[in-house]
Amino acid sequence: MQNAKCKMQKCCQFCILQFAFCLPILFIALCFLYPMAAILRLSFANGLAGLWAVLADGYTWRVLGFSLGQATLSTLLTLVAGLPGAYVFARYDFPGKGLLRAVAGVPFVMPTVVVAAALGALLGPHGLINAGLQSLLGLGQPPLRIPNGIGLVLLAHVFYNYTVVLRLVGGFWATLDPRLEQAAAMLGASRRRVIWEVTLPLLAPALGAAALLVFIFSFTSFGVVVILGGPRMATLEVEIYRQTSQLLRLDVATSLALIQAACTLAMSLAYTRLAARSAVPLDHLPRAAVARRPRGVWQRLLVGTNAAFILLLLGAPLAALVLRSLIGPDGFSLNYYLALGENRTGSAFFVLPTTALANSLRIAATTAAIALAVGVPAGYLLATPARQNAKCKMQKGHFASCILHFALLDALFMLPLGTSAVTLGLGYLVALATPALAGLRTSPLLIPLVHSLVALPFVIRSLLPTLRGRSPHLTEAAALLGASPWRAWLYVELPLITPAIITGAVFAFTVSLGEFGASLLLTRPDAPTLPVVIFRLLGQPGAVNYGQAMAMSSILMLTTGVSFLVLERIRPPGGEF
Repeated sequence: MQNAKCKMQKCCQFCILQFAFCLPILFIALCFLYPMAAILRLSFANGLAGLWAVLADGYTWRVLGFSLGQATLSTLLTLVAGLPGAYVFARYDFPGKGLLRAVAGVPFVMPTVVVAAALGALLGPHGLINAGLQSLLGLGQPPLRIPNGIGLVLLAHVFYNYTVVLRLVGGFWATLDPRLEQAAAMLGASRRRVIWEVTLPLLAPALGAAALLVFIFSFTSFGVVVILGGPRMATLEVEIYRQTSQLLRLDVATSLALIQAACTLAMSLAYTRLAARSAVPLDHLPRAAVARRPRGVWQRLLVGTNAAFILLLLGAPLAALVLRSLIGPDGFSLNYYLALGENRTGSAFFVLPTTALANSLRIAATTAAIALAVGVPAGYLLATPARQNAKCKMQKGHFASCILHFALLDALFMLPLGTSAVTLGLGYLVALATPALAGLRTSPLLIPLVHSLVALPFVIRSLLPTLRGRSPHLTEAAALLGASPWRAWLYVELPLITPAIITGAVFAFTVSLGEFGASLLLTRPDAPTLPVVIFRLLGQPGAVNYGQAMAMSSILMLTTGVSFLVLERIRPPGGEF
């Protein structure tokens, strides 16, 4: 009887374990691949005729060319702006470094509508700079006229993606042994030659991964382009939204989404390979052994200039956003915040901002729960092959298949990162258009499921360093002491990975709060999220509407900023992106 009971327990544990490992793949298949397949079906409903018609249209190529061009410019500018900061954070230790690093990361988790609103609050016609110049010079019109267009979009992308370069490149740079550069210098290499022949080749994987990630984010940017780009500025993302919501041409929208998905899939696969290469140890040292206190005037000047640049580039727009929400016609007041509960137009679709905030918080909490339920098993699934590579090497002919299995799984879970939120929203619109699934359009889980797809890659990246670095000897020791596998995991392994789990949860919560593209397509008019309400207010004329948008953007900025600062305190080492 005892043996039968043990066999039954082991069988149940095996079944539960298999289900846990299958859950992430099932989730990706149903919630991501199925909507993408719906886009494919509609694109090829008339064979290749519909796709060829879109490809034959010169406007499509102009939109694609502009999308690629602005993403390339955004990437180059972000690298130029971020590399000095990456060097300073990698090589120097100075007071306030942790706080400055956290401040630099806040814009990355800001909703795109808040990013656009912040830059408008600083540089726009009603921004602080124009208001100050008007007051100082006694002018009736704003003297600084920066029209919406490519300049503001590029600036917004640098503002948004600066921390990607700072963390990916700076984090990798901080662990490189500086003695390699010193040895090259002792052999007679000039400073420029050391940079080109030693430093840059070592940084190449991290540089490539950061550049690709910035390119993907800029290529699929939606909120920034819609708000700051102006009516003539159309990227693939904006055109997909316009064809879907304004022209109701879903066949054209799905063909454009297919083109965009092909581009982002190729870039996501390249990013996965480069990110894996940057994780290979190359004479790495602990960060504390590399960073040093700045010495001399030039080093202090370099650190101080970089700190001032971060505060100016990233801090000024955020501060302007808050100040603009507090400055009304009569000076400083809370009038715009008090006006958030007023339905001045008598609209039947008016939703209280507090209701929109409650919707966003509920959706974000549900998103975090779903992303963790899927992300933790996915993390284990991806971490296990890396731990078994040594065993694979012992089996001749199986090592390549193990690596291929790991790379394919990693790319599969990274696919949502390379797919725009608008494309995801379009996929769900098409997939749920059938009568059998139409009832799911009103399900309260629809938006959290879409947000979970967006957040899942970040959750997995938060978990992987801890899961790959855990020691198997601890659970083996617990098993030798009589603990069952579940008890060993619950009392030994779970406490070790809890900081990474909390980091993933906070990341998912924050990403969901700021998600805009899919929410704009899928939310009901009577149940919008906070970013959607901000977008509506920014599109309406009047000083009060603009002030309300600034007030709501400040509330959302504060919420996401506090969440990110909490994340920074609990984030385990190595969990960057």
